[in-house]
Amino acid sequence: MQPSPSPHIPANELRPGRHWYATAAAITVVLIVLGTAIGVYQFKEAINAVDTDHQFANGDTVTLRLAPEHERAIWIKERGPSPAQACDITGPGDPGLTSPGIDVFLTRHETWNPLYTIDVPRAGDYQVTCTSEGPSRYAIGDPGGLVTFGGWLLSAILLPVLGIVGGAVIVLVTAFRRRSHRRRLLAERHGTAPVAAVAHSAR
Repeated sequence: MQPSPSPHIPANELRPGRHWYATAAAITVVLIVLGTAIGVYQFKEAINAVDTDHQFANGDTVTLRLAPEHERAIWIKERGPSPAQACDITGPGDPGLTSPGIDVFLTRHETWNPLYTIDVPRAGDYQVTCTSEGPSRYAIGDPGGLVTFGGWLLSAILLPVLGIVGGAVIVLVTAFRRRSHRRRLLAERHGTAPVAAVAHSAR
């Protein structure tokens, strides 16, 4: 005697729909790509943060084309900030120099530290002059160096991890709910009660 075939429920009748698997995959891929893109972009920004090819010395005046939407900073070579170091900026409006916080920029043979962040009220040409007690070298660059890059790198790592974990959770929840829905439909259409219900009735 041939055993009767097991009851069949079409996959497209089960809820939630299988499109949630595609949604999980899309979320995972998007967050991995986004995290990778952020990491690559910020790495390029970090390795080019300071224009060391155009250094200037104590007493030199450099003219910069600046705008409020593009923050720039003054960096000093191989010396941490101290009261003996000072810079001055002149130009349209009321430009100013503010504390840049702690950061560092490294080349093969040099260490640079941010000295001031440049704050300008409007686009224009500005003149910067720096002095210190000893011989120093300065350069203009972005406000963020390797410390800032470290913060962005953490975000770049967390995004793919979040995508993988979130995608896995969506897949597991979808699979669990579809299996539960299948059991309910089997019980309704074919009288195939879930195992827990059969065990309870046999007591």
